[in-house]
Amino acid sequence: MRHGFKKRTLNKKIAHRRAMFANLANALTKHEQIKTTLPKAKELSPVFEKLITKAKVGDLHARRQLLSFLRDEAMVEKMIAVLAARYKERKGGYVRVLKAGFRFGDCAPMAIVELVDRDVTAKGKDSGQIVEVEAEAEAPVKEEVEKAPKAKKEKAEKTEKAPKAKKTKKAE
Repeated sequence: MRHGFKKRTLNKKIAHRRAMFANLANALTKHEQIKTTLPKAKELSPVFEKLITKAKVGDLHARRQLLSFLRDEAMVEKMIAVLAARYKERKGGYVRVLKAGFRFGDCAPMAIVELVDRDVTAKGKDSGQIVEVEAEAEAPVKEEVEKAPKAKKEKAEKTEKAPKAKKTKKAE
């Protein structure tokens, strides 16, 4: 009998389950809507709601607790600055789980987990200053990459011209 077992184990050890929920919570914080399997979504809901409740407190201890779970400073900052302010008047029920059919490969039930009153433009975007710093760092690299294909194209054009000329001579 399963007396005293409240939560689904999802066939994972506790360390794997904790890391998986941290990753799902980070993705949900960043994009405000994610798609996952239904059992994972149902287990993620209370975990994420407790995180938002901690973010609403917003003191140093709550920030450190969030950081120990999420392991991402940008997501902790977004939770405290954006999500806690958004749900300041709300007493609970920050997450909505919608059934989304079945996965094609293994017919697993899928679900969409989204924040109530979510920002629609956040889906698919990265948030925070980290993205801006990465974009600035990658700008010189992109220029070098763009120069390299031009040189390759020029070499390819030269090699293509020479064999074509030979082929036409042989054909005559």
